[in-house]
Amino acid sequence: MEPLTTEQKIIEAASKLFSRKGFAATKTREIAEEAGINLALLNYYFGSKENLFKGVVKEKLRMLLEAMIPILSDAKVPLDQKIATIARNYTKLLLENEELPIFILNEWSVNKELFVDITRNARLFTMPVIQEQLKEKGITTNTADFIVNILGLVMFPFVAKPMITSSGLVKEEEFADFVKRREGNIVEWINKINA
Repeated sequence: MEPLTTEQKIIEAASKLFSRKGFAATKTREIAEEAGINLALLNYYFGSKENLFKGVVKEKLRMLLEAMIPILSDAKVPLDQKIATIARNYTKLLLENEELPIFILNEWSVNKELFVDITRNARLFTMPVIQEQLKEKGITTNTADFIVNILGLVMFPFVAKPMITSSGLVKEEEFADFVKRREGNIVEWINKINA
């Protein structure tokens, strides 16, 4: 494994602190300390906390899309396998980065242009393949609904975790098992929706 570049160290440290403390409460000095660099070097790479935050958000979105694009754009991978793989990859990614959905959604709502290029490429590579596979199986659900249904089933428990755990539906210490158990049912649920 290659050692992290200075920029990667800064992004990782910032991501960790932004997730734990939020954007406003995180100080650039803390990020520099967490990354093991001096503040001047952080400013050299990013110029401001806002630019660093944008860099973190782009990296997080890239992580999300990298888990999905290769599978969705491969016409040889059957739909059920795509659903199962996406559910497995996203569940794993989100268990390791539980703040990710909220983090992305918050930034996306105020900074739409930040994501245009990244999401356009994902859409161009995946939509035609999914559309064709849905058509071949005689499924009338459109591609956007199909993808949103999968993502919703995987991501919603992470977005709603505070409500789910504070209401007593699932104990905090059982949450990982809860989402892993759901992951195994997502193919069946999507197939029922499309029946």
